Amino acid sequence: MLASSGQAQTWRESQEVAKLFDEAGLDGTFVVLDPQADTLTGHDEARAHTRFIPASTFKIPNSLIGLASGAVASADEVLPYGGQPQPFPQWEKDMSLREAIPISNVPIYQELARRIGLSRMQEYVTRLGYGNADIGTQVDQFWLQGPLKISAVEQTQFLYRLTQGALPVPPTVQATVREMVLLEQGDGWALYGKTGWAMGQDPEVAWWVGWVTRGDAVYPFALNITVRDTKDGEKRIPTGKAALRALGILPAP
Repeated sequence: MLASSGQAQTWRESQEVAKLFDEAGLDGTFVVLDPQADTLTGHDEARAHTRFIPASTFKIPNSLIGLASGAVASADEVLPYGGQPQPFPQWEKDMSLREAIPISNVPIYQELARRIGLSRMQEYVTRLGYGNADIGTQVDQFWLQGPLKISAVEQTQFLYRLTQGALPVPPTVQATVREMVLLEQGDGWALYGKTGWAMGQDPEVAWWVGWVTRGDAVYPFALNITVRDTKDGEKRIPTGKAALRALGILPAP
């Protein structure tokens, strides 16, 4: 299937999704990959192919690499946060990857990256084919400040490979990380996702990426926006969910 081959899929511009972005006052893109039809559907094709810093969406590959490399024994091994004051009180606690990913705990994942090490991290990022695969020289900053960048379309292609267990890391590791980002589930469907926000950058870009499963079908998606104020960041998930519903992928609440 072409969705996992890196070849270009057919793009379909969605007026419904464009309207949602307009109504929310957001400057950004949304794309969903339908591997079954080998199509991309969304809003703003040019931006969907533009690479941005992944921010905390990189916690997905960081988890894969940490587990596959043995930098942590399991998703439940507790890592130290370092004892320094953090912007969010809930980050000021030693915790496991499984605990850290839902609250997007940056210092825990920075500790994981340091344990992986620069050389090994670069090897895995290249092997995973993640965005521009450029991690620079700071092993605990490259996904927060660059130089690593990835496009929304590349996010969906990477996540599709993860859903299929097709990444070059052990299948058990991929299954664990999939479970770690489960957000909601209902009758015959499930929603998986991870946010990200490149704070302190110009421009600041915020993400929501993930996938929906419905029966045997899977629909990877990615949203990113330019943040002009904090309210924009708060609109990511509601706008993404509305887009998935408008496209008939996520059931009505």
